[in-house]
Amino acid sequence: MNTSAIRAAAIAAGGLITLAAAMGIGRFVYTPILPFMVAALGLGGSQAGGIASANFLGYLAGALLAAWPRLPGSRRGWLLAAIAVSGLTTGAMGLTAELPLFLLLRFTGGMASAFALIFASTLVLDRLAQSGRGGLASVHFAGVGAGVAVSAILVALLAAGDADWRLLWLASGAIALAALPFVYRLVPPAPDGDTAPRDSPAAAGSGAGLARLITAYGLFGFGYVVTATFISAMVRSLPALQPVEPYVWLIFGLAAVPSVALWAALGRRIGGARSFALACLIEAAGVAATVLVVDPAVVVIGTALLGGTFMGLTALGFVLARDLAHGDPRRNIGLMTAAFGLGQMIGPGYAGYALEITGSLTLPSLTAAAALLAAAVLVTGVGRRPA
Repeated sequence: MNTSAIRAAAIAAGGLITLAAAMGIGRFVYTPILPFMVAALGLGGSQAGGIASANFLGYLAGALLAAWPRLPGSRRGWLLAAIAVSGLTTGAMGLTAELPLFLLLRFTGGMASAFALIFASTLVLDRLAQSGRGGLASVHFAGVGAGVAVSAILVALLAAGDADWRLLWLASGAIALAALPFVYRLVPPAPDGDTAPRDSPAAAGSGAGLARLITAYGLFGFGYVVTATFISAMVRSLPALQPVEPYVWLIFGLAAVPSVALWAALGRRIGGARSFALACLIEAAGVAATVLVVDPAVVVIGTALLGGTFMGLTALGFVLARDLAHGDPRRNIGLMTAAFGLGQMIGPGYAGYALEITGSLTLPSLTAAAALLAAAVLVTGVGRRPA
């Protein structure tokens, strides 16, 4: 392996570590910890959903701010700061039991995760493309699934030792912060200078294709998040499903790890838009399966389908957004991330209230599946070349 290949692999590894820390742990560790918080604090469905929605509202705000063309400072500086804030706010969740502070911490952590995703993706993907190693993008996006798997194992091990919910948050924050020196070492500044670009709004793609893609991406955000937020709590609440509780979130993460490479390969064969539509259909089936049949095997399969499409859809959407851009794709990616954030902000709150009213996640889950079906229809034909 030559020096260029080693350097590209190191950059991709830096992207993986970034997304594992800020997304896989910082964003999604709430799901496996939620059942312990519900048991200890007596959180209701609307409170649990509200905490999740605060994180996603922060994600939306962070995406909009990161896409601002006049944002000062260094892209790499923003990236490193985002990882630090994500780790600190994650750990601080274990230092309070007050709902307003939970909301503030998760909001701030959501902003940090959006910054980390957008700036890591622009830095890493641009470097990989310029080095002719674009295929390593799948390593970068695999970080989310890897982080989810690490958080699932961490929570399961600590819970087996009777650790309470506070320690689960503190340990998760410490793991996320430990990523910071590795990212500092592995992710270099942009090759054309490390100042955040000052592109005008005209640098972004426009037109009906982009509007359909952004809408579909928002529906995808709503469609995945109900199950991704409440699956651990749902499994814990149903005696027939409790045997798979320690494994369901781990399965989600492990299914996500290879998914980007698999969906990218399919995208090269049939096109990014068709691959995105197919992944939405499969994900809709997985989401619906988790509530239509109360059977451990079916829930495991549904969770695997969700995990196996979630990051593939994220990556395919980013590729399509870059394809539609006229210059620096950061604004398109920011708009996509904002739509995604809006969809996933609405989902947990809606699901939490529906859970309190109906006592079940069936209605919100089927609504989410319908949103994914609509996304599949909208995105068909978007884009100009294979992913």
